Amino acid sequence: MAPPIIRSLISLPLNKSSRFGKPISVVFFSSATQESKSPFSLADHLIEKHNFSSEIAVKTASSLTFVKDPRNCDGIISFLKESGFSKYHIEEALKRNPRLLTSGLEKTIKPKFKIFREFGFSTDDVADILASDPWILNRSLDDKIAPSISYLKSVLGSNADVVKILKTLSWFLAFDLQKTMMPNIEFFRSCGFSPSQIVSYLLSHPRLFLHKPESIEQFVKRAIDMGVDRKSNMFMVAIRTLSSMTEENWEQKLKLFRNLGFSEDDIMSTFRMVPQVFSVSERKIKEITDFLLTRKNAGISLIISHPLLLTYSLENRLKPRLLVIEILESKNLIRGKVSLTAAFKMNEKNFRDKYVYPYLNELENVSMAIVDHKC
Repeated sequence: MAPPIIRSLISLPLNKSSRFGKPISVVFFSSATQESKSPFSLADHLIEKHNFSSEIAVKTASSLTFVKDPRNCDGIISFLKESGFSKYHIEEALKRNPRLLTSGLEKTIKPKFKIFREFGFSTDDVADILASDPWILNRSLDDKIAPSISYLKSVLGSNADVVKILKTLSWFLAFDLQKTMMPNIEFFRSCGFSPSQIVSYLLSHPRLFLHKPESIEQFVKRAIDMGVDRKSNMFMVAIRTLSSMTEENWEQKLKLFRNLGFSEDDIMSTFRMVPQVFSVSERKIKEITDFLLTRKNAGISLIISHPLLLTYSLENRLKPRLLVIEILESKNLIRGKVSLTAAFKMNEKNFRDKYVYPYLNELENVSMAIVDHKC
């Protein structure tokens, strides 16, 4: 009799012979002979081999359930480390795009690093850019990256500013800038903007420059039609505001202001003074309006005259500042009547110097709440 642990081969004569007329032999293995192999866990592998946090490892593995062999993943991680990526950079990249680990290292990832190196970017700059938008690495953008960087450098003048742009909005590497950014820049120049102004706006509002040129021309025309002065500091703000809104959203905002009691002239005046008010959410506008109208007998005229108030934080600016003023007035610590609009518009340092620090004892616990807030 075969040993109990291993029964190698048992020939069982079956009722039906094989096509060759011989009994069919069947192999039976004892369960003891089967090696119990644990299923491959990419999450465990990333934690054990690469010291990933459990959160990132699990999230990455859950997106790559089809990966059974970690060698490609290991190769990409090793290359990123050799290219200047810190553990933080790698985890940030995978947090945004776990499928980066399934990209082609030789044909897709390495060529992009080569392009950045040829333009003289530091390893830290490349790591910062690609960690903020790792999708760059597995898109077929090799033919767009180099021209885009060239156009950006021609306008901005330095790699440092190019890095600022790409860390904010890496879409510049996916667009044909010869058909978007460059014509828009030429159009803004024709509108009287200086090169330094254009660079400043490009750095602060890069998304605006990726609109289709015909759209930019339409935004400019609308701003002029509403009476915004081209030489005003609000002109570019007006264009940017219009570019951020659909026609439907614009009409909805007009309806809101009308319902609040703004006349058509009031609405146009508000847009000319503070265009960004139209980008404020409907909910916030209503909350601030309700708050102001129930305090100090203020009427809608206060908001119409000072629409900038609608852009402030209700919880971190308006409420705490009003509380301070009310407490000081209740204790007769302020001579004369305080202008609420002046108090609300005052910069943080000046407000604290005038109304908080001289009265710390009187304000007691309230002062600490004010100091902690960005009021």
